[in-house]
Amino acid sequence: MELIQAKEIDFERITAFYRYVIDNTENMDIYCRWIYGLHPDDEMIREYILAGKLYYCEEKGSICAALAVTAQDEDYHDVQWSLTLEDNEVAVVHILCVDPKLQGQGIARQVMEQIIGQAGRMGKKAVRLDTLSCNIPAQHLYESIGFERRGTKRWYACNVGWIDFFLYELIL
Repeated sequence: MELIQAKEIDFERITAFYRYVIDNTENMDIYCRWIYGLHPDDEMIREYILAGKLYYCEEKGSICAALAVTAQDEDYHDVQWSLTLEDNEVAVVHILCVDPKLQGQGIARQVMEQIIGQAGRMGKKAVRLDTLSCNIPAQHLYESIGFERRGTKRWYACNVGWIDFFLYELIL
């Protein structure tokens, strides 16, 4: 499964995919709590695409997974990371999702392994991410790949209000 960097022409397909995933993922309201238009939304996805930060995979001509990968920003500065790194030395994963019909088949793991490999080839020293404290399936995935939980932050998200996020790190 190959990661494809999304282009502006892919915007409609990508937004339709996120809507589909949100509307059809079992327990979305328990674990991830995404509400399209609040998180994620068109503006966020467009910005990721225009910045060259949104990727997707296809299976049989249909998108089966998508995510964004950015540099670290100030939200991650006051966390007890195992290494102190410059923002551009860190790849940060956002809005990872898999087609609900294909969940449980290892696709998210494959995507994350590709991102980890790509980050290493780009000279990044760590991959970091955050997930809602209630998103147990995501936590299991990240921990099974080797990510370590490095802290908890209480952040405001327009789709859930104030909530705890767990922050994860994988040193490359």
